[in-house]
Formats: sequence, C-alpha cells, structure tokens
Amino acid sequence: MASDHAPGLIPVPDRRQPVEAVVNVASVSQRSPFRYPGGKTWLVPRIRQWMAAQSPLPQLLVEPFVGGGIVSLTAVFEGYVDQAVLVELDPDVHAVWAVATSPEHKALSERILEFTVTREAVLAELASEPRTVLDRAFKTILKNRMFHGGILAPGASLIKSGEQGRGLLSRWYPQTLARRLQAIGEIRDRLTVVCGDGMTVIEQYAQARNTLFFIDPPYTAAGKRAGRRLYRYHDLDHERLFAVTAQVQGDFLMTYDYAVGVCALAQAQGFDMACVPMKNTHHAQVTELLIGRSLAWLDP
Repeated sequence: MASDHAPGLIPVPDRRQPVEAVVNVASVSQRSPFRYPGGKTWLVPRIRQWMAAQSPLPQLLVEPFVGGGIVSLTAVFEGYVDQAVLVELDPDVHAVWAVATSPEHKALSERILEFTVTREAVLAELASEPRTVLDRAFKTILKNRMFHGGILAPGASLIKSGEQGRGLLSRWYPQTLARRLQAIGEIRDRLTVVCGDGMTVIEQYAQARNTLFFIDPPYTAAGKRAGRRLYRYHDLDHERLFAVTAQVQGDFLMTYDYAVGVCALAQAQGFDMACVPMKNTHHAQVTELLIGRSLAWLDP
C-alpha cells in the first residue's frame, strides 16, 4: 500500500493471509439479533486472539459504538470478560438492546414468533408509532430484517425479490431470532446498555486498567461515505476520538476502513496499525485497518 501513503506517513504493516485462511463471515457463530451493515462477525477470530493475549484477563469490555454487538456478545458468552458495556446513540438500535437485556426479551421473542410476514402487515407495522420500548424494539428488528442490507438509515427500502425469490421472507427467521434473544436474556446481568455518546463513555472508563475497549465507529473519516449511507447517527469527530482513546489505561482495538487520513490520525497518537483481510457476505476479499496500542498479538 506504499503508493497510498502521504509523505512522511509510516508504512502500514500488511498482515494478509493466504485466501484460504481468510475468515468468511458465514463460518462464524451468529449471536446478534441484527444483520448489521458494517458488522464485525468476520473479525471474531481476531477478537479472540486479542482478548486471549491480555494478561491478566480483563474484567470489562466497553463497546462505545455497539451496533450489532457481536464483539461484546462474543466476549461475554465465551468468558473473556465478566461484563460488557454496550453503548448506542441510535434510540431504535438502543431499544433492541435495552429489551434484549431485560425480562421483556421474552415478550419480544413472542412477537417475532407470532408475526406473519406479508407486505401489507410489514408496511402497517412500519407505519405505526411505537408506544413502548418493546414496540420500538420490534419495529427496529422488523426494519433490520426487511430492508436491503439491514440498513436502518433514512432512505433504506424494502427487500423486493430477496434470496431465491423469497422476497420479505428472505431474512425473516423467527425461530433463530427468538433463540438469540433468549440466549442474550440469560446473560443480561452481565450486560449494561447505555443510550448515549460513545466518546463520553470512553472517557468515563478511561482510567480503568482492567478494561478493554473495542471501538468501531461509523466510517466517515477522511471523506468516507459508507457511514453516512448506512447509519442514522454518523457524525463523529474522529480526531477527538483518537485523542480520547489515547488516554485510556486499558487496551483497545479500533477498526476502520483503510484511508490515508485515518493512518495519519493513528500515527499522530503513536498507535500501531495493520491491514487485515476479510471475506464479506458476497464472498469477496476486502481489507480493513486495525489500530491498537500494540498489535504484536497478530503476529504468528
């Protein structure tokens, strides 16, 4: 990637693997109730490496831009941390996590199991005004499953033909969703859900040495447009995020779309960087940027 570097920018280590070793998202256990744009299921094996390399093992993981939450769920379900803090600014996404980690997760599961998918029923539900957090959570899950790519941002549209011509039923797996919500409900005492600003929460936990931070902000740095298209709350001061992250006492891992501007922000704070490969849901190999205080754990 040397040709992409700005003058004076250190080269980014390229830790690509043979294609057959690249993680395919379809091969990783699914735990999230979301099919989330920009989801990090593909990164789970790397997350395990990162967390297993911690000594001593941390007690807490903070995920300030939780989205689909696969990292927090993996960390808690697999015993890498005792507790996780899930932070989400979008009130719709927050509603799902709030209900999933409360006794109402059973009621949400029941609504999902009882809902009969037709275009008319979906449109009626999406047009309705939620009266409770449970209503909002169900509506959000429905949107996430019925809109192209799981996109919840304004302008998203309903699936038309879908997989194998199944239309709106293509991504509606009520039994699977109910099982995932039940599993999350069973560990809800180990999950703290916050509706708020991720950087503020990073600052709140910055001095905790036994805390990990997984930071996956919307990709809007250096002119990237993906975050604006995919997320309702995409505005973010990336320079401030890097400065705030530099203050944390515990370890952290950030993930970004590769961009020279992002590398410059990381270099300014003395962070380590590495390009890593993934296969997306269309089985195409793409590269993302990992940033941390040290990424030595990535090396064989």
